[in-house]
Amino acid sequence: MGGSARRPARPAVTELRLSAFAAHRAAVHPLGPVTLFAGASGSGKSSALRAYEALARLGAGDDLATAFPDAADCVPERARPDAQGRRGFRIGCTVDGPVGPVHLDIAVQAEPRLRIVGERLTCRGRTLLTTALRDPGRDAVQAEWHTAGATPVTRAPFPDDLLGTALLPLRVAGKTKGQLEVLAAAEQVVVALRSVFVCDPRPDRMRAPVPAGEGRLLRGCDNLAEVLHRTRTECPRRHARLASVADAGCAGTVTGLGVEELPDGRVRAVLERVARGRVGLERPGLERPGSEHVVLERPASERAALAGAGAGTVQVAGPGPTVTPLGRLGDGELRYLALALVLLTGPGVLAMDQLAEVPDAMRTLTVLADGWDRGLDRRQLRELLSLATTICANGHIRLVGTVGETAAASARETPGVSIVDLVR
Repeated sequence: MGGSARRPARPAVTELRLSAFAAHRAAVHPLGPVTLFAGASGSGKSSALRAYEALARLGAGDDLATAFPDAADCVPERARPDAQGRRGFRIGCTVDGPVGPVHLDIAVQAEPRLRIVGERLTCRGRTLLTTALRDPGRDAVQAEWHTAGATPVTRAPFPDDLLGTALLPLRVAGKTKGQLEVLAAAEQVVVALRSVFVCDPRPDRMRAPVPAGEGRLLRGCDNLAEVLHRTRTECPRRHARLASVADAGCAGTVTGLGVEELPDGRVRAVLERVARGRVGLERPGLERPGSEHVVLERPASERAALAGAGAGTVQVAGPGPTVTPLGRLGDGELRYLALALVLLTGPGVLAMDQLAEVPDAMRTLTVLADGWDRGLDRRQLRELLSLATTICANGHIRLVGTVGETAAASARETPGVSIVDLVR
């Protein structure tokens, strides 16, 4: 079998380079299907993910100020300014895919003015794009890209606040073999960087009912109930699997995840479970064979009253079914459910850059989760890691997160998890 046949069909970032960024110096971190950065506080776990997210933003077309709102804090602490008072940082990544490994590196000037002062795109030892700051007085860099036609390279000015690689599909004609090579490499990088979803579940924002909408999960998972309302009808198999995952990580015996449509048009997610003596909100019209407790259908006015503020739960006698609003769950349970939902869905259910020109089957979703283990107990962490390794094994989803030292010890015992140990 030839080498090209073994290349990944879907582009994915397989290496993160932090040449000079915040606390990192000359750091090269390989990224697998499930990669967790571990280390003590202050070792640079969060800043590594911050660099990855910034590259993703640049790949999606965001300007430098949007990608690095805190650019001065990204400069290595002991970096000294040059004679012109300039300081900055350097980061990069490798994207593997159909054309082979493509390397992208950028140099950013953070002080006294934010701008990209250099960019390099290479593949198979050939430089496909370089940019350099020639005139500090202009808002542009000089770009050169491989042509291999009548002239070996093409030159043109590029804005100094945008990623040149993301601009190439708009600038390169694709008439020569060299231009086609440049386009293929640039598109591979852009597709991988645009397929990133940053997830930071915020339990304090997930408790209240939310309006029913298109059902795309937000970064903070504020609209968890809205997304469950969508997946329950559009993705019944995934929804059922999420309920099974909930049973493994939430208190009591979970039998399902439901969504209540409230009279004011909002929706509220509920956890259906069977637990003797547990307090919950009765689900109208629910009857389970063999149960000692049957919940009869309630009038609409009474259901609305139960759903209102201050009428959160009723006591269920015996081992019958109970329905608990997700707002009554603990922070760890809510984070656990949100992270599991992200792993079980795809780009079409997440509030992220939608690539209409690239089918979902031809892209790899990468989930970035800083503080992956925050609020989780050992059982929840174990179940999520098991789910992540199973889901990410097929190549459609990858996970890059950060964990504390305690969670890292558990993660090392999970096959399929790569740990990147950082030291201060």
